[in-house]
Amino acid sequence: MIETLTHLSEQQREIQQVARDFATERLTPNAGAWDRVSEQPASIVRELGDLGFLGMLLPEEYGGLGLDSLSYLIALEEIAAGDASTAVAMSVHNSLPTEMILAFGSEAQKTTFLPKMATGEWLGAFALSEPEAGSDASAVSTQAVRDGDSWVLNGTKAWVTNGNRAQVILAMVRTDTPGNRRGSRGISAFIITPDLPGFHVGKKEDKMGLRASPTVQLSFDGLRVPADRLLGAEGQGFVYAMQSLEAGRLGIAAQAVGIAKAALEHAIKYTRQRHQFGKPLTEFQAVEFKLADMATRLHASRAMLHTTAAAKDRGENVGAHAAMSKLFASETAMWVTTQAIQLFGGYGYVTDYPVERLFRDAKVTEIYEGSSEIQRIVIGRAVTAS
Repeated sequence: MIETLTHLSEQQREIQQVARDFATERLTPNAGAWDRVSEQPASIVRELGDLGFLGMLLPEEYGGLGLDSLSYLIALEEIAAGDASTAVAMSVHNSLPTEMILAFGSEAQKTTFLPKMATGEWLGAFALSEPEAGSDASAVSTQAVRDGDSWVLNGTKAWVTNGNRAQVILAMVRTDTPGNRRGSRGISAFIITPDLPGFHVGKKEDKMGLRASPTVQLSFDGLRVPADRLLGAEGQGFVYAMQSLEAGRLGIAAQAVGIAKAALEHAIKYTRQRHQFGKPLTEFQAVEFKLADMATRLHASRAMLHTTAAAKDRGENVGAHAAMSKLFASETAMWVTTQAIQLFGGYGYVTDYPVERLFRDAKVTEIYEGSSEIQRIVIGRAVTAS
């Protein structure tokens, strides 16, 4: 395989190797079985925490490793190559609830939640979308009403990754009033824990891909949340979420790169071993050209991701570049996995071989954390701005 040209420090290479070893030993051998039963052991989350992968971006004072974005994304790619369902749990946890609490939470909120989230004792989830509010996230209707020293929440959240196993959920809820709607400025962020009365886990989605990663609806039925669980300022939740989605999009780009990497590796191995007309498939130019195109797109996706992550670590504004990276990497993952199935032929279409699962896992990277269409809107506005 062609290695990335990005200069990695010795520490980053060590992180990459730890993640690769974990993926090889614990994820790759089990990913197919977990996919078939739509479940993975709860111990996997704690193992990720024990390795430090759930607190990579958190400062050491809160139990994290205090690492840069590039180091985190390098590790996430390797985890995704082993099992995309595990990678999305790691990505959502790191990029949304933990980062939002770190950036906008009070010191009491940080010391209460972040240390246990860093170790994997508490897993995080993010609840923004609703049954009638997907790409138009500002259209959420779940309502919070102040009642003394609490807020009372009513409504339903949809497509919540980790929602049935998370101990900390960042939920975006309206705090304006029906008679005085303020659009996105009427949405606030709350830290919710499943022990609160009125919290209910609803339907678990039966998905095409990422089947071992639980995606559920959450129902808030008179959910009483202490006032000190409001994150930051009232009415700023949507702003906080949009700022945090920049990191989330880079995480999904890394997941997509990992899926594409795994598909290419499987395709290379198979075409070396598979013989037709008396010689390995790799000796046919049509196959060699297809592998070359797959490797080129994978390399370009990784290079874009690493460049954007490095710029983010320098403090630069990478909003449009994060959208580009997510767009290009996710569409690359879909294309590469499609080509991998073609190279496997009939075997690629059956569940006995992993490329079928990788193809299904790749598709959602074009949809969540902002669909490809939304990414193009973000990029288009950036390039046409005066």
